[in-house]
Amino acid sequence: MKYFFSAVILLLFVGWAQGQSFYAVRKERSLIAVGGIGTSTYFGELANPGDYFDARPSLSAGLQYYFTNRISARAELNWFQLKGDDAKADDNSRRKRNLSFLSNNFELSVIGQFNLFAMGHRFYQRPKLNFYGFAGISALYFNPTTEYQGKRYALQPLRTEGVKYSRVQPVIPYGGGVRYMVDPFLNISLEIGYRKVFTDYLDDVSTVHLGPGAFSDPIAQALSDRRPELGLSPVAAGTQRGNPNAKDSYYHLMIKAEYYLPYNFILGSGQRKLYNRKRKYYYKRRR
Repeated sequence: MKYFFSAVILLLFVGWAQGQSFYAVRKERSLIAVGGIGTSTYFGELANPGDYFDARPSLSAGLQYYFTNRISARAELNWFQLKGDDAKADDNSRRKRNLSFLSNNFELSVIGQFNLFAMGHRFYQRPKLNFYGFAGISALYFNPTTEYQGKRYALQPLRTEGVKYSRVQPVIPYGGGVRYMVDPFLNISLEIGYRKVFTDYLDDVSTVHLGPGAFSDPIAQALSDRRPELGLSPVAAGTQRGNPNAKDSYYHLMIKAEYYLPYNFILGSGQRKLYNRKRKYYYKRRR
């Protein structure tokens, strides 16, 4: 979380510094507040192959700053859910495995963005419709949980596969979107972003069963092999539980609003008169 606030403070400082410049009147509103709502979809051992859309909630908020008329950087915080359940699987062997998870996640991202069309000399001269691509780096906090006998348990502390993994992981986000200018100060965009993850434990499932004798905690034992809940016999140690050769991943499908902040919004209205003055005609024609 501290890295998110550091990035926000840095971007705000850049916006403040621009506001002191003689040329600020020509570079106003390069700092943009971004908020979004959408869905997240999980890919892993507890998802059906071929299922590319899962309506799990996703929210985002951040700041974006333009360095050139095509290139910007965005600092963003996302909250989203991921979920998987063997009970909904097409494969009967997976339904017998009977594992499930639900995770509330936080993702802090710093992303570089490239626009297909130049934004224009002033913020309000940007194209009505634009396309963009992005890539960056994120820090992900995830916490897979499951429900057992009416109570929800965090799975990572139970070490259901005997593995101690971190709930904070690096992630590579990349994707693209299309942006529409609603008015001079507001854009609406539709964005899809895939996340490359470097762990196979988003769902707490990766390798093999340890067998009931490997656990001293009865809850950990019960949640490592949930076949007995269906009246089936426990599996032997070494039986395949997941697929460690394929890392988990996820993507976001988001609708976002982008609002161009006044370049002096931190300092108040002292320069508002200058900001609102009528521009000369030849400025409007420059791109």
